Amino acid sequence: MHLSTKRTAVRAAALCAALVLGATQAFALGGKETAPATRPTPANPRVRLATTTSTENSGLLSYILPFFTEDTGYTVDVVAVGTGAALKLGENADADVLLVHARAQEDAFMAAGHGADRRDVMYNDFIVIGPKSDPAGLKGSASSAVAFERIATVAAPFVSRGDKSGTHVKELDVWKAAKITPAGAWYKEAGQGMEQVIIMADGLQGYALADRGTWIAVKDKTSLAICYEGDAGLFNPYGVITVAPSKNPAINAEGAKAFSSWLTSARGQGLIASYKLGGQTLFFPNYKP
Repeated sequence: MHLSTKRTAVRAAALCAALVLGATQAFALGGKETAPATRPTPANPRVRLATTTSTENSGLLSYILPFFTEDTGYTVDVVAVGTGAALKLGENADADVLLVHARAQEDAFMAAGHGADRRDVMYNDFIVIGPKSDPAGLKGSASSAVAFERIATVAAPFVSRGDKSGTHVKELDVWKAAKITPAGAWYKEAGQGMEQVIIMADGLQGYALADRGTWIAVKDKTSLAICYEGDAGLFNPYGVITVAPSKNPAINAEGAKAFSSWLTSARGQGLIASYKLGGQTLFFPNYKP
């Protein structure tokens, strides 16, 4: 074989081997979606996200937002407050997109024309935490309402979010189901986020309603334990809402839409599912087109 012909054949074989190796590596990665090699630069690259303290306290946002920025070029400014306050920020056009967890309030927000689009994103559940000794005897309660009734009966310390958050709304629903209006020295309204409430409950050796995601992230800082869980009524779904551009011309509608679409894409949903602490999954994706 002529020398130049031999060199050409060697080069062709090397190129073929490289292509096969690349395909093999891609297959080994499981065909996961990856960020595009090139992406357009957004006209307005900053997105204002109003969300709950649970998505921040749990570490979820710190985990997924760098991927969003890498994939889209948008940078997210996060304001973590209770769901009620987050919805108010959206109503006042002080946020472009919301990530919240109080479905009745979300539906009212949409019905009032404050939101452009709402999508299911993920879920976990609420739990009742308290001293490991469980002085109110919550374990084995027939329902969350019965568990709350036992807390009130013995006047065990209970720390409430007291901030119109999704967790606070759920807590009030449970008290209503128990036909109890909580009041007295045993009932503490903190007006604080979820992590702070858990720490306060630990200091008082009392009870609190918590979302499981924040509990998993914070539990090792406390001496508390899960005293009641498993009630179907403690289901905790999250939704993403883009704020209606008609609220204010300053709304970054394109950025909000990009965040909502990414969060509910295979990429975003896969990242939510992959976020774990201590081997435990904190949130379960549930978007359905």
